[in-house]
Amino acid sequence: FMSDALWDGRRFRTFNVIDDFSREALAIDVDLNLPATRVIRTLERIAAWRGYPNKLRLDNGPEFVALALAEWAERKGIALDFIE
Repeated sequence: FMSDALWDGRRFRTFNVIDDFSREALAIDVDLNLPATRVIRTLERIAAWRGYPNKLRLDNGPEFVALALAEWAERKGIALDFIE
């Protein structure tokens, strides 16, 4: 995730999905709020196009440590690799 502020002070976030091997940007979502359900929806959209990955490398943001994402990944057979 990246974040910045609009001219009126409201914060927005960007959810960037990058393929580590090819460095291709697979998705960039921008909104004022990006909960785990939105992250999952974006990952499902990518999976419909590219298939499910074996592993996702994530930071420890609240969207990524959410139970909903962990359960989704387990159902899909995806390992979650949290960076330090």
